[in-house]
Amino acid sequence: MSFQNSQSFPSPSAPLQVAFNRSELSLILALYGRMVAAGEWRDYGISCQRELAVFSVFKRTAETPLYRIEKRPKLRQRQGMYSVVSMDQQILKRGHELKSVLRVLERKLIRAVK
Repeated sequence: MSFQNSQSFPSPSAPLQVAFNRSELSLILALYGRMVAAGEWRDYGISCQRELAVFSVFKRTAETPLYRIEKRPKLRQRQGMYSVVSMDQQILKRGHELKSVLRVLERKLIRAVK
């Protein structure tokens, strides 16, 4: 009697999709709330895919996202798994800690008062 290795079951180490955990979402939604209060952002969308999770931020619902906050666990050992990508696909900040990566967006909240 012989056993064959079945490929129908996914391995327990490989997740079916990447998602933000509760602490990550807490940091992102805290920033989102401050930006909504400042009138900068109006809507958001979350996408969980096999390779990455994306939190997209919109000024208006019908537009393309202003910013995308991405989580790519594959890049954990290299540049860092978190990144902020602008509307024109430019990576504004990449790193290992979400809090430090989100600082690039918090700077947009600081304005000179006249």
